[in-house]
Amino acid sequence: MSRPTHASDDNGPISQGREFIWSDQDFARIKALIYQRAGISLHDGKHAMVYSRISRRLRDTGHESFKSYLDWLEHHDGSEWQEFINALTTNLTAFFREQHHFSILADFLRSMGPGASPRVWCSAASTGEEPYSLAMTLADTLGANARFTLQCSDIDTKVLAAAAAGIYKAENTKGLTPEQLRKHFLKGKGKNSGYIRVKPELQKHMEFFTVNLIQDNWPFREPLDVVFCRNVMIYFDAATQRRVLERIHRTMRPGGMLFVGHAENFTDAKTLFTLRGKTVYERI
Repeated sequence: MSRPTHASDDNGPISQGREFIWSDQDFARIKALIYQRAGISLHDGKHAMVYSRISRRLRDTGHESFKSYLDWLEHHDGSEWQEFINALTTNLTAFFREQHHFSILADFLRSMGPGASPRVWCSAASTGEEPYSLAMTLADTLGANARFTLQCSDIDTKVLAAAAAGIYKAENTKGLTPEQLRKHFLKGKGKNSGYIRVKPELQKHMEFFTVNLIQDNWPFREPLDVVFCRNVMIYFDAATQRRVLERIHRTMRPGGMLFVGHAENFTDAKTLFTLRGKTVYERI
């Protein structure tokens, strides 16, 4: 049932024609909460996106207003916080997106010499296309007896579960060559026709787990050789970016490689990383 809308209330201007009352104060509260919990910095142009995504949480939890939902959320420390974070994260991905990164990665892996066992972290796994692109590059570059560890994380638990499953519609394989499909995927049959699944021999090198980049409890115990942290920092403000970069620096060995998104530039972090290519940095 649709809820009535109002022209205004004590919280400020209200958008017309919406299912729920929506005020500037509601947006400000959501903006503060997602910054506090995930480091995501929302600008004022995100009003429509935030309304659309969080209104689904109101429906699912049975709340009649944003104020009621946010009041309840702030007084509970349960699973809804994860749903709130999931709702406000953005997941755009594809196999071998920004192809030049994978060529640079392959060159770096070869430079490590025979017998290397690289440790790689994909910090924004999303639905899995990026980590599986990494895994294929690692396996194909290092050869039949490849030894590597690929740790895959995301703050969004729903997309991470999809990544761990490794199942995709066959029609959504843009970026993959016929050879990659043959070598690294199983083709679905019968009721699974039209789907492909990542082969177990590729997945055995991979771990999937939740990491919130602004929290201190990162699980890494040994230095990483490669970190992919692409198109994540654009959602952080400058102070948060610096803190995350410092933590990434601490997880990596000197000479390790950091790959970032096409719109991200960290040349001001010269005490941490040196630019080595288009959106590729070397850990100092």
